[in-house]
Amino acid sequence: MTETTQKHQSTLDNAIKALHGRTFFAHFPENPSPDIYGADADRLGREKFEAHRNQQFTELLQSEPEQWVGQEESPYEQQPLGVKYPFFSPETLVQRAQKAFDQWRKLKPAQRAALLTEALDGMRDRFFEIAYATMHTTGQAYMMSFQASGPHAADRALEAIAAGYEEQTRFPEETRWEKPMGKYNITLNKTWRAVPKGVALVIGCSTFPTWNTVPGMFASLVTGNPVIIKPHPKAVLPIAIVVAEVQKVLAAHNLDPNICQLGVDADNRLITKDLCENTAVKLIDYTGGSQFGDYVESLKGKTVFTEKTGVNSIILDSCDDLDKVAQNLAFSVSLYSGQMCTAPQNFFIPETGVKVGDQQVPYEEVVQKIAAAVTGLATNPKAGPHVLGAIQSSATQERVQQLALDGGRSILAHGTVDNPTFKNARTCSPSIHEVDASRVEQFSQELFGPIMLVIKTKDTQESIRLAAQLAREHGAISCGAYTTDQEVKEQIMDEMSLAGTPVSFNLTGGIYVNQNAGFSDFHVTGGNPAGNASFTNPEFVIKRFTWVGFREPAV
Repeated sequence: MTETTQKHQSTLDNAIKALHGRTFFAHFPENPSPDIYGADADRLGREKFEAHRNQQFTELLQSEPEQWVGQEESPYEQQPLGVKYPFFSPETLVQRAQKAFDQWRKLKPAQRAALLTEALDGMRDRFFEIAYATMHTTGQAYMMSFQASGPHAADRALEAIAAGYEEQTRFPEETRWEKPMGKYNITLNKTWRAVPKGVALVIGCSTFPTWNTVPGMFASLVTGNPVIIKPHPKAVLPIAIVVAEVQKVLAAHNLDPNICQLGVDADNRLITKDLCENTAVKLIDYTGGSQFGDYVESLKGKTVFTEKTGVNSIILDSCDDLDKVAQNLAFSVSLYSGQMCTAPQNFFIPETGVKVGDQQVPYEEVVQKIAAAVTGLATNPKAGPHVLGAIQSSATQERVQQLALDGGRSILAHGTVDNPTFKNARTCSPSIHEVDASRVEQFSQELFGPIMLVIKTKDTQESIRLAAQLAREHGAISCGAYTTDQEVKEQIMDEMSLAGTPVSFNLTGGIYVNQNAGFSDFHVTGGNPAGNASFTNPEFVIKRFTWVGFREPAV
């Protein structure tokens, strides 16, 4: 194990340095170039994914399953994948985790960090396989599937490993403590241990099955806790591959693979609540809807990390180039058909319009310019399918199709997006609805999917007030703002920071409000109802273990 520890030490040192600097850092390249990953990497990854179809996933080192289950279907084909996974009762999963606990917790933090980094190298070799698995479970387009579930997820995992490793090694393991008492000194030998809390549970979501799962998964593992990964039943394969790689490394170092287990739902038995309420489960990471997230947060005796639903806003005040702004916003609402927790939903536009340079562009012209940009992207045969991808759930498509808001007006109706590769893909272009600013109840909840609400306000001051109010009361994960007025910018920063919401100002070109960068951006702040945790800040890892000290008189 010493060799493995030494092998990955420089990677961990660089990751810790990046955590402190917050500048650009990517250990895993996001470009799926053959020059980086090999000429055959894409083809081999696609073939490996295809080989999983209609087969049992036998890579997991978890023995004696009760049955084989699976219910994934491809949003691109609207056909079952047919992959079956081993099912274990919650009691079996917890008991095996408890049995593996002592072996894992007694390793040094540096050893755990190195083993987990080794697993990420194994994950790297399977980025393309994971990409196709992500495409055909979530509906993400190919490039997003590769980047989000591959290198970006691996970087987020490394970020959690580095943060956990640093916090466990922040203080010395032992010291000689000496207190002068005049004619003599009191001398004690003191030692400390970072003690993990116990069995951890990570509950995954259907739209980002690795990116949202690996931070909590690796944060708990690096701090010495055995982990049960409970994926969404419609998006199992991407994270199953990651779990298999972790188990492979554990077994290669004569460690119990049940330190990291996959626990799936059966068709006739949902196990999430049973796992959550098991007294041996001490840590829970959750990504998903607020209703179940509130339940998880209410559980007694648990340390809980949640990312729930939020209402994300765009504040339009003034800009230099409205066309570039419209293009940027159109991409933001269209990316993965709005199925991102950072996607903007509420667009606050003053009734007097938006100042562009020295000109005041009327409200209606601003709205129509944005609508035209959305339409242009959705109907672009080369760009549209690759930006919008497919709709993960039929419930999301129905929500878009059936949305009707009293007293408002429809600015842009939803449509379908023709995918040249997958003729049966479940697609839906964004719809745009105008809502009166007084009808707060109509825009104070997340309408998941490609839905854009335009709220006509009296002025920018009302826009700021409403955006901040929604974030405080209902949660927000992102916010975009466009202004050339420094005082307005400062006001937005002040109001939204009090509402625990990060703001992206004046984005045009190739960077969007949806995107968060590992080692630099804190994803979710934990400062509003959209979630109580932020990865990866120190609290995300230090709450997973406790410091315990021992002392005795020095001989």
